Amino acid sequence: MKLERILSVPIFSVVFMVGFVYYVTVFIFIEDCSGLSTSEGSRHAMVFTLLAFLFVFSFFVCVLTDPGGVPPGFVPDVEHSLPSDQEDKTSHVNPRQCDKCSAYKPPRAHHCRVCRRCVLRMDHHCVWINNCVGHRNYKAFVVSVFYATIATTYSWIVILNCVLQKDQDFSGRIPLKIFYIACGVMFLGLTLTLGTLLAWHIYLISHNKTTIEYYDGKRAAWLAKKSGLRPHHPFDVGAFKNFTLVLGPNMLKWLWPTAVSHIKDGLSFPTARDNL
Repeated sequence: MKLERILSVPIFSVVFMVGFVYYVTVFIFIEDCSGLSTSEGSRHAMVFTLLAFLFVFSFFVCVLTDPGGVPPGFVPDVEHSLPSDQEDKTSHVNPRQCDKCSAYKPPRAHHCRVCRRCVLRMDHHCVWINNCVGHRNYKAFVVSVFYATIATTYSWIVILNCVLQKDQDFSGRIPLKIFYIACGVMFLGLTLTLGTLLAWHIYLISHNKTTIEYYDGKRAAWLAKKSGLRPHHPFDVGAFKNFTLVLGPNMLKWLWPTAVSHIKDGLSFPTARDNL
C-alpha cells in the first residue's frame, strides 16, 4: 500500500521539481555567482542542501504516514459528546454516522471519497502526497510546507542576488538573461504559493480548525448570527494551546515531523467546555 502511494505521478512530479530547483540553485546560480569552491558558495550550498533534505524528509513522512482511520466497531460516548445549550447543535462534537461506511465516526472525522474511508480529524485529501492529510500526518504536512517555503525563499534570494551582481554582464547574452528572469519568476511564484498555504495553515492551527471545519463553520456562523447567537468553534482552546496540540508541547521539536508522541488516538479532543 505504501509502495503504491509513492509510485504515483504526483509524487514523481514533486521529486522532479525538487531536483530541478536544487540543481538550478546550487549548480547554476550559486556556482555562477560565488563558486562552490569558495567559502561563501559552499556555505550557501550547505544551507540550501539542509533545507532541501528537511523538506524531502518531511514530505515522505507525510506521504507514508497513515492519517488515521476509525477503529472497527467504534461507538461514541453519547453522554460526554452532547453539546451544552450554548454550543452549536450542528458542531462536530456531536455523535455522527457515516452513510457511506454505515458506521459511527468520531468528532472531526470525515469520509474521504478518494480513500473510501473515514479519516480522523480530516483536513483535506492532498493529490501531491497521494494521501489524506489527517490526524496522524497533519504535523508532517505543515512542517513540509514550512521547509518548502523557506527553501524556495532562500533560492529566490540567491537568484536575485546573482542577477544584481551580474547586471552588467548580460550584454550580448540574451538567452542567459531570459533563463535568469524565467527562473526568478517561477521561484517567486512557488514562494508566494507555498507562503500563502503556510499562512493559511498557521491560521487554522491558531484556531484549532481543519480546512473542512473552517468552511463548515462559515455556514454555522451565519446561521448562529441569524438566531442571535455568538458562534464559537468548540475545539478552540486558546492560540498557544492549539499550537501545542498539533506541533507538541516541546517547542524545540515543533519543526521535526516525526516528533508526534503527543498525538492521541484521535477519537476525542479537548474542547473549550472542558476548561469551564
